[in-house]
Amino acid sequence: MAFELPELPYDYAALEPYIDEKTMRLHHDKHHQTYLDKLNAALEQNPDLKNKTIEELLTGLSTMPEPLQKTIRNQGGGYYNHTLFWQMLSPNFDQMPSNDLKQKIESQWQSFDEFKKDFSSQAAAVFGSGWTWLVIDENDQLKIVSTANQDSPIMTDESLRPLLGIDLWEHAYYLKYNNRRPDYIAAFWHIVNWQKVSQNFHRFVGKTEVN
Repeated sequence: MAFELPELPYDYAALEPYIDEKTMRLHHDKHHQTYLDKLNAALEQNPDLKNKTIEELLTGLSTMPEPLQKTIRNQGGGYYNHTLFWQMLSPNFDQMPSNDLKQKIESQWQSFDEFKKDFSSQAAAVFGSGWTWLVIDENDQLKIVSTANQDSPIMTDESLRPLLGIDLWEHAYYLKYNNRRPDYIAAFWHIVNWQKVSQNFHRFVGKTEVN
């Protein structure tokens, strides 16, 4: 079956003033839709892959024909990353993680503020387009990793499970923040859906599978 565009779990304007309505409409309706359309078009030409989950496609890149690898990496990665991203944002501003996730973060970064500082610094340092992620590994350790373009952490290490990610492509912020990526990153913390991130943590802690 073809993949489908998930609806936003909130109104396009719900994240204002941190992300504007026009950006959200373009980001979801145009950019995410384009990744989806190109992914589905590639799968139409490769019907043996149509029953695989998006996670299976991304973790199985090395087994695919080389021309198809690039399409799945870019278009499948873009589809997957954005599908996660919308859920990681919330109009319920200034949330905090669950107590056990907060304690885990504090045990590895000394404080929640130090974690945010480290994450923000790594996100600001990404060259060009990409993502910065908070992931949990097979040993239940939290890590901050960055990926280029539409790559996902699971492409290179399927034991890494994304808990939180920030889209650093210019289309995610340029209409409002222009070239001020640090301002966008600072605004991002107001709209993180820590309830969802905490659910991700609870889902994956103590487990090794991706889905």
